[in-house]
Amino acid sequence: MKKLSMQELGRPSAEAFSQQSKIPLVLVLDNIRSGLNVGSLFRTADAFALEALYLCGITACPPHREILKTALGSTETVSWTAFENTTDALHDLREKGFQIWALEQSTPRTWLNEFLMPQKNGVALVLGNEVDGVDNDVLALCDGALEIPQFGTKHSLNVAVAGGIACWEMAKQWHQKD
Repeated sequence: MKKLSMQELGRPSAEAFSQQSKIPLVLVLDNIRSGLNVGSLFRTADAFALEALYLCGITACPPHREILKTALGSTETVSWTAFENTTDALHDLREKGFQIWALEQSTPRTWLNEFLMPQKNGVALVLGNEVDGVDNDVLALCDGALEIPQFGTKHSLNVAVAGGIACWEMAKQWHQKD
């Protein structure tokens, strides 16, 4: 066994990445406090070739020192838009035909592993604040809530970790349909 070199990984250049098709998934960051979490989510969006990130409310925007530290250049490859508040972002996505789902523990909920990516239009996935989760006013505008099954004693996952798990599940489904 040997580790692959950067060249052997065969990743596209930033220019080629900008031209390739993207998974119609937009991550909506609802008042994320930590720039490190935002940067991690930029990297996740790049890794899975997501359509965009919507940075809402107090969520930091590039160029922010903490974002750049964890994003490792993905702020230059991932499309992003800043919104003063999350509800404006959701109205924009709704007008574009996106289904809107929160990644949240709520009732009712759909287990992430039981969610089916729609064949038409895209999905906007709202990720909430590290302490308070998805704001209740934002949750009211969502088509539903997805929950990641957990089996330990803690009640939640770090927002960047949860976002990565959800993106993996949706990317897996998207690429299986090809």
